[in-house]
Amino acid sequence: MDNRVVAIDGPAGAGKSTIARLLADRIKYTYIDSGAMYRALTLKVLDSSINIADTKEIIEISKEVDIDFMDKCIYLDGKVVDKQIREERINKNVSIIAAIPDVRKNIVRIQRRISIGKNVVMDGRDVGTVIFPNAFIKFFITASLEERAMRRCAEIEASGMSVDLQDIKCQIEKRDYTDSTREDSPLMQAEDAILIDTSGKSIEEVLQVVINFINLRGGDINAI
Repeated sequence: MDNRVVAIDGPAGAGKSTIARLLADRIKYTYIDSGAMYRALTLKVLDSSINIADTKEIIEISKEVDIDFMDKCIYLDGKVVDKQIREERINKNVSIIAAIPDVRKNIVRIQRRISIGKNVVMDGRDVGTVIFPNAFIKFFITASLEERAMRRCAEIEASGMSVDLQDIKCQIEKRDYTDSTREDSPLMQAEDAILIDTSGKSIEEVLQVVINFINLRGGDINAI
């Protein structure tokens, strides 16, 4: 069987990463969080004390950065950074760095390289449109702004931090605008992607819908 890619795109807080992780576990594919790779790069930029407006220097770092996925963890220069890339400072700056065209080209090269020889579930914002336009199957997962903000608040509060719902809603709106209007690889639904609105649905309900579509496409994963 040829290597297969399940592409899952969508806006922040829609649940695509959770669904992608669980799906990869269920069907025994390798999970790759493309957004986490931009977060890892953002972490390196911020920790290097580089001005966030210094595009040239950020591009240079993106050429040399070592980012990888192993054992369901993301590694930056050989170290696990799963927790660090979810910090608020990363949330506030990642979309700026991810909007730089040459940075995206460099990260896409890394994403394609680590996917070679594997069956992959990858989530992000341009997986089905740019990274893997010929993916076996594509999904675009979304949810209402209110629900996405509430989910993000719950995540932050679960880590022991206080948060304001309105602030989170504004951050998500800003991220949506930045992602969907950037010149290079904007957030958009691929023409052949299956749209799933997760508002009011449980994770298991959404996961089952995704699996059903994969089976209809000939994925043959009922027994997994």
